[in-house]
Amino acid sequence: MRAASERSLRFLVEKWLAPSPSEPVHVTEFSRTRMGGRRYVRVETSPQEGRRGLFFFRHDDGCWCVFPPTADTRSLFAHPRAA
Repeated sequence: MRAASERSLRFLVEKWLAPSPSEPVHVTEFSRTRMGGRRYVRVETSPQEGRRGLFFFRHDDGCWCVFPPTADTRSLFAHPRAA
């Protein structure tokens, strides 16, 4: 099992976006998913090479991840059946 610090949003932002004093990160969007109402946050950096950003999703166990919870993932990729 991962340590609580490894499930935090701060840990994941530092791991994936590697902010620094010269390239800080900014929360540019936060809300809830349409399906399931789970929280998500978009965090961006603005380095000279170009803007980078990631969405982070809060799972039912309180963990933040770069992928949506399984229930939401299924609804994202579900295709309506042709009549």
